[in-house]
Amino acid sequence: MENNNIDTKNVFELAIILGKALKEDPRLVKMEACRKAYEENAELSQWIAEYGVQQKAMENVTTGNDFDPQLIQNIQDRINVLYEKIVAHPVYVEMNDAQDAVNELMNAVNNTIMFAITGEMPSNCTHDCSTCGGCH
Repeated sequence: MENNNIDTKNVFELAIILGKALKEDPRLVKMEACRKAYEENAELSQWIAEYGVQQKAMENVTTGNDFDPQLIQNIQDRINVLYEKIVAHPVYVEMNDAQDAVNELMNAVNNTIMFAITGEMPSNCTHDCSTCGGCH
C-alpha cells in the first residue's frame, strides 16, 4: 500500500479501517467480555465501592488537626484488605491480563506505524519478535 499522495482525509479513513479491524481482534474481543464481567460482578462492585468510601474516609481523617492514629490505622488496614481481595479476584485478574494483552497489541501497532513513518523501530523494540506484533 505504497502511496505518497495520501491526503489527510484518507489518513483518517485508514485509521477508521484500522480501528474496525482492531475491534475484531480476539484480544480486544476478550477485553470487552472481561470488562463486562467485571462491571457486572456484584462482589467486586461492592468491594470497589467500599474501597472508595474507605479512601475518602482516610482523606477526611487525615486532613483535620486532631486525627486519631488508631482510626487511621484501622482504615488503612481495611483499605489493604479490600485491595488484596479486589486484585486477587479471578474476574479482576482476567480483566487485567486481557488489558495487558491489548496494551501489547496497541504498542505493537504504534511501533509499526512509527517504523513506517521513520524507518526505525522505536527504542522499546526488544529485537525479540515473539514480544511484538510485527515491524516488518
